Amino acid sequence: MSSEGVQTGETSDLPDDSPGPDLGRKSAPDGGPQLSDVWVYNGKAYDLSEWISKHPGGEFFIGRTKNRDITSIIGSYHKDPEKVGRLIERFSLDREAVIEDVHPKANAPAFLFTEGFDSWRDTPHYDFSKRTDLLHAVKKRLAEPELAARIKRMDRIFDAVAVTLFIAYFAVMGLRLYDTSWMPLAAFVVAMVVLRSAMAGIGHYAIHRAQKGANKLAVNAFDMNYVALSFVTADGHALLHHPHTQSQVDIKKNVFTFMMDLPRLYRIPIHTLHKFGHTVTGMTVRLLEICKLTRQVGIADMYGSWRGGLPHFVGAFGMRILLLGELVVFIIAGDVLAWVLQFVATLWISTFLVVASHDFDADTDEIDVDADDWAVNQVEQAYDLKVIGNRYVDCFLSAGLSSHRVHHVLPFQRSGFSNIVTEDVLREEAARFGVEWLPAKSFVTDRFPKQVKTYLGARSRTAEENDWGFVREHFSLTALKTCADYSVKGFTGIGTV
Repeated sequence: MSSEGVQTGETSDLPDDSPGPDLGRKSAPDGGPQLSDVWVYNGKAYDLSEWISKHPGGEFFIGRTKNRDITSIIGSYHKDPEKVGRLIERFSLDREAVIEDVHPKANAPAFLFTEGFDSWRDTPHYDFSKRTDLLHAVKKRLAEPELAARIKRMDRIFDAVAVTLFIAYFAVMGLRLYDTSWMPLAAFVVAMVVLRSAMAGIGHYAIHRAQKGANKLAVNAFDMNYVALSFVTADGHALLHHPHTQSQVDIKKNVFTFMMDLPRLYRIPIHTLHKFGHTVTGMTVRLLEICKLTRQVGIADMYGSWRGGLPHFVGAFGMRILLLGELVVFIIAGDVLAWVLQFVATLWISTFLVVASHDFDADTDEIDVDADDWAVNQVEQAYDLKVIGNRYVDCFLSAGLSSHRVHHVLPFQRSGFSNIVTEDVLREEAARFGVEWLPAKSFVTDRFPKQVKTYLGARSRTAEENDWGFVREHFSLTALKTCADYSVKGFTGIGTV
């Protein structure tokens, strides 16, 4: 997410010595929230400001986690978290963490979380110190020289395929624009759905790599399927969803159920209009807002320096120009129908692909969480997906989710291919820990039909909560206002991702 949750400049009507509104937080002397340069790890307070520009994984991951509990992030994203723990001791503030150290909404936009959410209370706490747990067992196997070498080799092959797919993407679009007889409409739409999904998968894994050099640009491929704005969702995906899967911190659950506020018959057209708004203006407006906020907060606090942050902004704006430019070119070419069809097909298939890998519709309270073993929890809360049945092809057809359980247990791995060659290791070790290994779920015959029923066939949230009938669900002033607000948010980019 962006740093829109950083509450600089906000004030409170509370006296300076009164408890704050969030679980008794005390206000700062100026009446605003009492937040400082603090990161919380294993219950202790650290100031990692000096480490932002030195972090081997890139400035982004440290800058974005200020005023959060980063225990699960360090434990899950590093091959040797114990070594990292020793390294950051030089930045210790020599005290226990207190509630004022943690931003109530994880330094992210409040609308992403459920009402009443508070990071201090609701961030899950896992024990990553047990060397006998599933995660340590798998990591020990990864250190075997033969497997380690194979993983590196598969990462290189993945990158070569990625470059080929990008070339194919421009070739398919160029052929359609040059001569429609060379690229018939049906073939063009299918090709664009496949290629955009594949490139979103490439961007997906770029997000999980060190945010250094070209990766700062490559992450924006995550936007190619029209579903998200990688500049802000990189945080929500890598730092909130993965370490805290299916918990209240996992904002991915909320983001992909926003459409459930809409009456069921309006859901497809209004959500499509909402995402069209994102493409033409909304996400550009959002980026401009982030630029403004970055200047207010300070580039050093978010990216270490302008040198560290500029590639993120260049890549993000470049991707928005590309997506909008494609629409303009097709309008000029008089081939608007082709663009519209590939947009709608890509948007909806990709949306369902993204949510197919978890049961995001399940209530958080209904999910059984194993807090003693983080890796066991990840295996049980994620699904592997298959589209045609070949994992290497499905890696791209599923936007990188074919070996999804490995990806969740080992989010630091650099590609979908490395996850595939690691899958046998995880399955074998999971069996030793008594964890059931379910077969991969078919997107076409299993997940997609269930999602259509859940996301498109269910009554709107308001209708469900108030037991409204069909007519009131669709024609009440509340319903119509919800549709109007949702549409406007798409074009303004405010209050949406």
